[in-house]
Amino acid sequence: MTASIGNLHRAQRFVAQSRKLLQTRHDGARKTIILGGSSISGQQKQQYRFHHPDPFNPKTTMGWRAALKEAEIPLTKFNQETEEGLRLGLPGASSIDDKTIPTFSRGELPHFAGINTFLKAPYIEDAKAVGAYDCAVVGVPFDGGCTYRAGTRFGPQGIRRISALYTPYNYEKGIDLREQMTLCDIGDVFTIPANIEKTFDQISNAVGHIASNGTMPIILGGDHSIGFPTVRGLASVTTKNIGIIHVDRHADIQEKDLDERMHTTPYFHATNIPNVRPKNLVQIGIGGWQVPRPAVSN
Repeated sequence: MTASIGNLHRAQRFVAQSRKLLQTRHDGARKTIILGGSSISGQQKQQYRFHHPDPFNPKTTMGWRAALKEAEIPLTKFNQETEEGLRLGLPGASSIDDKTIPTFSRGELPHFAGINTFLKAPYIEDAKAVGAYDCAVVGVPFDGGCTYRAGTRFGPQGIRRISALYTPYNYEKGIDLREQMTLCDIGDVFTIPANIEKTFDQISNAVGHIASNGTMPIILGGDHSIGFPTVRGLASVTTKNIGIIHVDRHADIQEKDLDERMHTTPYFHATNIPNVRPKNLVQIGIGGWQVPRPAVSN
């Protein structure tokens, strides 16, 4: 015990001395460290060249460039949304200094209020109007393809709820989805909880309808079985080849699981579609103890 305490004290003294002896000096993008003391014969100088921008010249940093890029993004759609909010939600109380605040919450703010669409995007009740938008978010609340834990039928609700926390503007990328594209939320596919194949048909119908109108569908699931009908819906409205990038720990290329086309099977069936070739399936991250051997043999 005495020896251990002695070693601890020596270590503490060494750390304290090292802190005093270590001097750091920045000179532009070059960092010089000077080490000196009785344990080192003379003074040793080591120079390190760093590839990050000079911290004393903020105009060379990514943050500065991102700030400059923000100035290039218009506020047209934001101003339109604000005016629409006042028109639909009525002007705020006379005590409110910010005259852009309506009485009834409309649009993005406040994040904790309003009806939860994805990123507070406009909800379109008339599905035939989807072609007016660049992208459409659609929920697929289905977990009938699960072989173990259910619950992903509530996934679209959960994703929309947490998305309300975020804005359409990304600082690092210098983009604002509200200003630079049109996005809507078309609601959820009417899934059939007790029937996988009928649900697949519903999903393919929905995705095909969105894509055929020239709008890019963004799918909120839902268990992984919905991957097949999603791809099938896209393939039904184009003759072009479709590629799949599948990021997962599971292979999801069995033909069947528990005698059905479950969540372990979507990309076996998707790559049997004529314009979705197996060579255009890229899988990333497959591994671990939950990759069924039938998937590997396929």
